Amino acid sequence: MNDLVKKPLKTRHKRLLLVVAGLSLLGLAAWFVLSAFRKNLVFFFTPSQVINGEAPQQSSFRIGGMVEQGSLQRSADGVTVQFVITDKVQKIEARYRGILPDLFKEGKGVVAQGKLDAKSIFVADLVLAKHDENYMPPEAKYALDQAEQAQKNKN
Repeated sequence: MNDLVKKPLKTRHKRLLLVVAGLSLLGLAAWFVLSAFRKNLVFFFTPSQVINGEAPQQSSFRIGGMVEQGSLQRSADGVTVQFVITDKVQKIEARYRGILPDLFKEGKGVVAQGKLDAKSIFVADLVLAKHDENYMPPEAKYALDQAEQAQKNKN
């Protein structure tokens, strides 16, 4: 009859159970961190890449280039603006509702974060402008250099 009575777990089994439970919790925590990271990951694209369909259609991304001269239009409400972002090869129309950075100007570098709408207009929820006359965001500078190189190779 003593054989039918449950014996307490041995110390070795208790330790193994704790290790397995700890590893399970650690794995679960890692999954939550990676899941949150994936949701907040934002990629950078040039107007040429967006037009070629390389940018995501349903999720947020960043687009960078130059604000085309003469493209800035302000709405009557004072907070909505439309402008064109170009990499000197392709152009994307952009719309932003909010206060633009003080250094946002036509002919200067810009990086905007947002999504494409159904009409392929980039609707930005964040606009970043350069911080002095000699600086351009590295991604935008690289994109413009690549676009210039591609243009030279075509000619």
